[in-house]
Amino acid sequence: MKRRQFIALAAAAGAASAAGAARAQQQFFRIGTGGTGGTYFPVGGMIANAISEASGTGVKGLVATAVASNGSLANINAIGAGQFEAGLTQADVAYWAWSGTGLFEGRPKIDSIRFVANLYPESVQIVVRRGSGIRSVADLKGKRVSLDEPGSGTLIDARIVLAAYGLTDRDLRPEYLKMGPAADRMRDGALDAFFTVGGWPTGAIAELASSQGGIDLLPVDGEAAQRLLKQYSFFAPDVIPADAYKGSAETKTIAVGAQLVTSARIPDALVYEITKAMWNDATRRMLDAGHAKGRMIRRETALDGAGIPLHPGAERFYREAGLLK
Repeated sequence: MKRRQFIALAAAAGAASAAGAARAQQQFFRIGTGGTGGTYFPVGGMIANAISEASGTGVKGLVATAVASNGSLANINAIGAGQFEAGLTQADVAYWAWSGTGLFEGRPKIDSIRFVANLYPESVQIVVRRGSGIRSVADLKGKRVSLDEPGSGTLIDARIVLAAYGLTDRDLRPEYLKMGPAADRMRDGALDAFFTVGGWPTGAIAELASSQGGIDLLPVDGEAAQRLLKQYSFFAPDVIPADAYKGSAETKTIAVGAQLVTSARIPDALVYEITKAMWNDATRRMLDAGHAKGRMIRRETALDGAGIPLHPGAERFYREAGLLK
């Protein structure tokens, strides 16, 4: 073999070996989010970008991706099964999964999930067609209402809210659709109302509000709201401001916290670096410039509503940051 050919082959082999080593050092980190028309998906995308090495200030060797999913319950189950490394979830669903209560009563609990950060409040949003004559949750009786998909946190909370007003699925003409398809059916006149639990503004609702006819939001307030707040500690009073969606009025409702959770199996050192990357100055600028809910993701509220154990890696960061004694 000629010397020049040998050198070329050796160089190619060295490059291939280096590329293989680089791939071996990469860590892939899947974050379960929600449907593409909701809030979890864009927020999860911002977090994935912030903690990935490609951002320039993320975790070295980490490739994080936001994965569309069916929401809170699906994410918790996927983390427990090792299909996702982390996920976004409602605080109530995380607590029920970890404690084996509520939705998980009589089912195997998923006590391997661990808390990383509280993100923002998720409002219970009940959308109706403007001019439908539906003015309260009680008026949904006999109406065509989507409660969201089986396995979603929204379905669970929709049933809790309905029960506070003396209603169940049987009192409605129920459908079980993701928010995007539900909004499409409302636009076509085939649906009277739908529930979603998420941060406002939500893309699918904003688009619907700007279409012909527009939308209204139903309040969750008064004695029914007080019963809910007393019975379920993970709910908090909330207000969706006027014009959160085009032409919408200020609406009193309730909310649960959106949280980032992971598995106890994820190494402490990795979760420490991820938590650190979430709260650096570059991430702060990304959150402020991104989705409207990004501005509500604050380090000073990162530990609010932690109803499940804190991951030791995240705990180390919060202690160093002075947020834990």
